[in-house]
Amino acid sequence: MTSTALLTDMYELTMVRAALHSGKAFRHVLFELFPRRLPTGRSYGVVAGTGRVLDALADFHFGDAEIDYLVNAGVADDLLASYLADYRFTGDIVGYPEGELFFGGSPLLQVEGDFAEVVMLETLLLSILNHDSAIASAASRMTMAAEGRPILEFGARRTHEKAAVAAARAAWIAGFGPTSDLEAGRSFGLPVSGTAAHAFTMLFDTEEEAFRAQLDWLGEDTTLLVDTYDVDEAIRTAVRLTDGRIGGVRIDSGDLSTEVTHVRALLDSLGATRTRIVVTNDLDEYQIAALRAAPVDGFGVGTSLVTGSGHPTCGFVFKIVARATSEGPDAPMEDVAKMSENKHTIGGRKFAMRQINGKGIAEAEVIGIDAAPRGDSDDRELLVDLVKGGEVVGAEPLASARERHERARAELPLKGRHLANAEPAIPTVILDSSGQETDNVYQAGAAPTNL
Repeated sequence: MTSTALLTDMYELTMVRAALHSGKAFRHVLFELFPRRLPTGRSYGVVAGTGRVLDALADFHFGDAEIDYLVNAGVADDLLASYLADYRFTGDIVGYPEGELFFGGSPLLQVEGDFAEVVMLETLLLSILNHDSAIASAASRMTMAAEGRPILEFGARRTHEKAAVAAARAAWIAGFGPTSDLEAGRSFGLPVSGTAAHAFTMLFDTEEEAFRAQLDWLGEDTTLLVDTYDVDEAIRTAVRLTDGRIGGVRIDSGDLSTEVTHVRALLDSLGATRTRIVVTNDLDEYQIAALRAAPVDGFGVGTSLVTGSGHPTCGFVFKIVARATSEGPDAPMEDVAKMSENKHTIGGRKFAMRQINGKGIAEAEVIGIDAAPRGDSDDRELLVDLVKGGEVVGAEPLASARERHERARAELPLKGRHLANAEPAIPTVILDSSGQETDNVYQAGAAPTNL
């Protein structure tokens, strides 16, 4: 069994080591993972990575190899090594399920247990959820811009090999179609897709030979890449070889809006009226939106989805929000909060509800501190049980997350669908334990911080 325990920052272990020696390691605590605010220009975010978190948690253990490394590196002493040898998370986790939308201050995960077992998970949780949710948030904007036309995921060659697998999963939750990454297909049961690159065409003495070979291999419903040499000549060749039955053509260069209009007219004039046009070439949500009126049948997206240059980070943080007033399992909890300038946190156990009006449109994210907010029959509670007593209870098929995202995005008001200069689609309302609205230190507009 592969351990995920060293996918963490050293200070998690130095904190546990000091806490063990001071006698505070087993004090009962509640941590919260949340975004202080949405990135500038975003109207919502998408939760992704929860399923990967649950899988990684099951493998979070310290075997002989991990402990030997920590001891030899001077990270662990005998007391910490003894504790790590028996480490298993035995606490509780509640959180937003995958595919759900989030806003500034949304309590995406609440992790409860003793200090040592909870703080140890900080880096693991943040690294998975920050990455996957950033990908899903970008992917959701792209699928919204595509207005129902399929988008293929082509990011494998543009990022770290393991990040590519996780990115394909996150994009699929947000509505992407098949991925080009075979490991993502194997690992998560995603549909896969792929045909040929320019190199395949250039392997042959003529473009016609290359097209014949691909047609023999994949049949007439395949998609031929037509811009290696001359687009018009390639299309005429493709139509002639298939008697107009070629399934699709792909364009990977040029002024796409002008090019696809010309290609559509040419295909129709040759009788290939059912041939699909797929476009690629470093597309993002803005370029996809600009092609709404163009005769494009599908998109392929890679770089702008999987790289940091294509989208902002989520800025999730993991902070302690409550602790037991004394030692012992029955000690009452008290709220705690960080008071640093511009980095305040809100202490206390959170309850979250999406306020929905009678027309099925979201109006607010309502967060109650130490008490659940009162809602109407149309409102939705957002937190679900994920882990109870160390046992995973919130695992679900990936298809459930995809369906949930589609439903949640459909609840957005019109301004939540803006791509450029977007503002949070709905306000985040914070209620104290008496149900009264209180100050929200998680204000929109400023860039998120990870500290």
